[in-house]
Amino acid sequence: MAVVDLIAEETGIGPLELDPLYNAVDPEALDAICADSSGFSRFKFEYAGHTVVIDGTDDGVEISLEPVTIGANGSSGFADSGPSA
Repeated sequence: MAVVDLIAEETGIGPLELDPLYNAVDPEALDAICADSSGFSRFKFEYAGHTVVIDGTDDGVEISLEPVTIGANGSSGFADSGPSA
């Protein structure tokens, strides 16, 4: 799956060493959302220390990563690092 491969490439961790994607999101639901006919515009979820952003485009989907950050007050968010794939 593209998400696991992108995280593995970004972190240098082998895809089989990462937690299963289904612990973060239902892969079948993710496939359905990313289908050309679903009409979604953006979907975000956290996986392996990153916020995965999937944007619907005219040409299909674009997957990018945003590192999860922890603020001084303990709140989590993300830092925008731009498209990664």
